[in-house]
Amino acid sequence: MITQQLINPKSIVVIGASNDVTKPGGKLLKNLIDHQFAGKLYVSNPKEDEIQGVKSYRNLNDLPQTDLAILAIAAKYCPDTVNLLARHKGTRAFIILSAGFHEENEEGAELERRIVATIEETGGCLIGPNCIGVMNPNYTGVFTLPIPKLVPHGVDFITGSGATAVFILENAVLRGLNFSSVFSVGNSAQLGVEEVLEYLDKTFDPKISSRVKLLYVESISNPAKLLKHSTSLIRKGCHIAAVKSGGSEAGSRAASSHTGALASSDVAVDALFRKAGIVRCYGREELVTVAGIFMHKELKGNRIAIITHAGGPAVMLTDALSNGGMKVPPVKGPKADELLKLLFPGSSVANPIDFLATGTAEQLGHIIDYCDRDFEEVDGMAVIFGSPGLFEVYDVYKVLHEKMLTSHKPIYPILPSLVNVKSEIEYFLGLGRINFPDEVAFGNALCKVWHTPAPQPEGYEYPKGFRPDVIRSIIEEVKEGYLSPDHVQALLDAAGIDRAGEAVVTSAADAVASAKSLGMPVVMKVVGPVHKSDVGGVVLNVSSEEQVADEFKRLITIKDTTAVLIQPMLSGIELFAGAMAEPKFGHTILCGMGGIFIEVLKDVTAGLAPIGKPEALDMIAKLKSAKIFEGVRGQAGVSVDLFAESIIRLSLLVVVAPEIAEMDLNPLLGSVNRVVTVDARIRIRR
Repeated sequence: MITQQLINPKSIVVIGASNDVTKPGGKLLKNLIDHQFAGKLYVSNPKEDEIQGVKSYRNLNDLPQTDLAILAIAAKYCPDTVNLLARHKGTRAFIILSAGFHEENEEGAELERRIVATIEETGGCLIGPNCIGVMNPNYTGVFTLPIPKLVPHGVDFITGSGATAVFILENAVLRGLNFSSVFSVGNSAQLGVEEVLEYLDKTFDPKISSRVKLLYVESISNPAKLLKHSTSLIRKGCHIAAVKSGGSEAGSRAASSHTGALASSDVAVDALFRKAGIVRCYGREELVTVAGIFMHKELKGNRIAIITHAGGPAVMLTDALSNGGMKVPPVKGPKADELLKLLFPGSSVANPIDFLATGTAEQLGHIIDYCDRDFEEVDGMAVIFGSPGLFEVYDVYKVLHEKMLTSHKPIYPILPSLVNVKSEIEYFLGLGRINFPDEVAFGNALCKVWHTPAPQPEGYEYPKGFRPDVIRSIIEEVKEGYLSPDHVQALLDAAGIDRAGEAVVTSAADAVASAKSLGMPVVMKVVGPVHKSDVGGVVLNVSSEEQVADEFKRLITIKDTTAVLIQPMLSGIELFAGAMAEPKFGHTILCGMGGIFIEVLKDVTAGLAPIGKPEALDMIAKLKSAKIFEGVRGQAGVSVDLFAESIIRLSLLVVVAPEIAEMDLNPLLGSVNRVVTVDARIRIRR
C-alpha cells in the first residue's frame, strides 16, 4: 500500500547524505534543495555536523519524527536503520537507493526480507531497494538528472530500471514532455510496477490526474493486477504505453504441442497488453514518441493530412502511414482549389500539401484552417517544418502553436531541424509543445496507437450448451498426461465445441464396422504417437471395407500406437486453435491456419483466456491469412463467427479446467456453415 507520506511528505530525511554531489546521497540532497522541497529536510551522517547547509544528525535517535526516509547507505546497515525509523520516528515511507540485496545473493535477499517485514508490520511502504528514487511535483527524491518539469498533467512514469529511466527522461525532456511522477521501483521488494499502477488507478481524479502512463517492465509479477488496473485507467480516459523487455528466448521452447511450441511468456505479455488496451513499445524512442502522441488531442479517424515545405520527409511519412494501415487521402474539390490560390505557384494541395521551401507562416495558417474546417476527408494533421538555416522561423512556430490551441483536429509538429533552428524549437517547446523530430518514427508510432484496441469487456457468460459441471467431473477423474480420445471427446462435447463423429478401435473387425457406421470415405489415424503425420499414421479417403482392414493392420504396428481413430472424411479449410497454460498469466489462446501450415507459416494470433467475441473476431482479423476466410479464386470461405465461437468455447474450457496444460484443436475444418474439430489433444498437469 502506498502511503501519503511517500506521495506528499511533510518531512524527509536523507540517510547517508554527503557534501560530495558525485555520490548518490549527495546528489539526491542537492536535487531536493535545488528544487525547493517545501517541507522539513533532515540529513544524517555519523561523520558530519552539517551537509550542504543542512544540520546533520550523527545519531539517528536524535532525529525528529519524519514522514519519508531515503537511504543511501550500505545494504547491511539498512535493516536496523529502517527498524529504528519505522518503530521510533513514525516513518511510514522509505526509498532505498542502495544495491546489494536479492539481486546480488541470498544474504542480500534476507536483508531485504527483514526490511519488508518491519515496514509492513508498521503500516509503511517501500520503494526499492536498488533504485534511483521517486519524484513528483512535491519533491525530487532522486540522485540522477535530468529533473523534468513536474506538473500534475504531465506523464506518470513507472520503471523497473533506474538507468533506463534516466535515458528515457533525457529523450523525453528534449522532446518537450513534462512529467507528473516518476517511480523507479528497483527490486520491487514490496511495491512494484503493478502496485504503483494500482495506486494511480485508485486515486485517479479526472480533474487533476495525469491521463498518460508510461511503463518500463522487466518482469510482470502479478499479471492479473496489471490487467485490472490498466483496463480501469484506460476506461477512465487514460492512455498507457509500455516496454516489456526480456521477451526473446535463447533457445526453442520444448513443447509437445503446436500451441506449446508457439506460445511463450512474451506471447502472453503481448496478449495481456492488447486485452488491457496498452500500446506495446519495443524501445525508448518508440515509448517517448507514443507518449508525445498521447499528449495531443484525440485522433478520431485514421486519415492524415501531411503539411510540408520539404518533399522527402513528406514522402517517407506517407509511406510509414500507408504501410501501417492509415490513410493519406487525396484532397480535392472547390475548397482545395480555393486554398491553392492562397499559396505560391508550384505548391500542391493534393496531400501531401506542399507549400514549398519559400512558404510563409501565413500560408501555413491558411492550410491548417482549411484542413480543420473544410476538408472533411482529414482527421488529423502532421506538419513538417524545418529550415536550411537562412533565416529565423519563429513566426512559423508561433502560428503553429496558435493553431494547435484552436484546431478541433490534432496537429502533430514534426520539426527536424534540431541544429539550424535550435533556438526556435526551444521557444516552441517553451510554449508547452512537444516535437517529433523524425517523421518515420512518428508515423510508425501513430499507426501503433491507432491500431491498439480498446480494453476488452470484463466478465463472461457461458454460451448455450456449455457444461462447466460436466467439464469439472471429467477433469476430476483423469490422470496427468495426455487424455484418451474418449475423454477428449467428452470434454469437447461438454464445452459445445463441434467435432467430427469418430470411433476408437483396436481390431480390424471393429474398424470395418465403425467405418460403415460413420459412412465412407473415412480418415484413419493412429492413437498414441504425438505427431501422427510424421510417422505415417494418417490415411485419408479410405473408401472400402478391404482398405479399412488393410490400413488398420498397418497402422496398429506403428511404434507407440495403442489404437486407431476413425472419422468421416470431411472437407474445408484447415484451421487451428489451441491453449497453453502460462505461469501467472493463466492460459494463452492461439488461433490461425491449421494442419502442417501452422508450423510452416506460424501465422497465429494470441489472447488471454477468457476470450469474448470482440476479442476473438479481432484475433482472426489480425491473421495474415484472414483474407482466405473470405474465399479466394472460387474456393468457399469460412464463417469467422463460427471460428470465433470455437475460440470462445476453448477459452472458457481452460478457465473452468485450469489443469489443462496444453491443448490443440488441429485441424478444425472450416466452411461457410460449419467449423468442426477433426483432431484434438489435451494434456493435463496437476
